[in-house]
Amino acid sequence: MENLLENKDTQLVESAMNIIINEHIKLVHAINYDEVAALIPIITNAKQIFIMGAGRTGLMMKAAAMRLMHLGYNVHVVGETTSPAITEGDVLIAGSGSGTTGGIVNAAKTAKKVGADVVCITTNGNSPLANLSKQTVLIPAAQKQERDENVSKQYAGSLFEQSLLLVFDALIQTLWDLDGSSASELWERHANME
Repeated sequence: MENLLENKDTQLVESAMNIIINEHIKLVHAINYDEVAALIPIITNAKQIFIMGAGRTGLMMKAAAMRLMHLGYNVHVVGETTSPAITEGDVLIAGSGSGTTGGIVNAAKTAKKVGADVVCITTNGNSPLANLSKQTVLIPAAQKQERDENVSKQYAGSLFEQSLLLVFDALIQTLWDLDGSSASELWERHANME
């Protein structure tokens, strides 16, 4: 009996993985890659890059910050104690599924006020954050409040957060290809006090 239960659990896990992967395959064909590519000159021309997101989206954005650092960019995570003031010539890259998160919208207002660029990655192209942004990357995934199983069977914005990481990784891979640095050069910037 126990072996049958384990087999059913295994099938459930495999089914869940297939649901997630198939949602991403569908999403890959719905993303406007011109919007993503438009971030390349903004990032490469920025004096400093500030990364921001809340909750699980914030965790994905921190992963993006680390990868940008590996590429040699001057990058900071908003809210960390060592993050300096944003100034003219800098860019704030904000991730927010809804584009309405108060702290992120307020940070975008501050960035614009000092002359920094704002870009966002969101599901809501008409949000306050998108309206403050020089460039918006729209990820057509369900927001965490939406329960539309035609968009995603996953819970509470998971598809957006996963897609955010994948889109940013594609952007990082492109920046790396354009830069031409070797993996060994990037490795020299990897944390060595672990």
